[in-house]
Amino acid sequence: MQVLSLVWGILSIFGMLIAFFPCLGSLNWLNIPFSVIGLVVSIISLTTTKETSKGMSIAGVVLCAVAVIFGGIRLIAGAGVL
Repeated sequence: MQVLSLVWGILSIFGMLIAFFPCLGSLNWLNIPFSVIGLVVSIISLTTTKETSKGMSIAGVVLCAVAVIFGGIRLIAGAGVL
């Protein structure tokens, strides 16, 4: 589950970076829900793992949260949300 959360976070960041290119900002409408689901999966993974090995889950949470925050800022700046 930790590997899934890390991979999901990497895919979320990759989608966010693609959506920063001009004329591709509407991709954030797909990437933000994808990142929110990844954030939920990462939090579940974080709460169900042992205390000693939570690194990949924390990385998944951080990556998905960054994708949601910066994707939302990009939507607002590009007038995707009025």
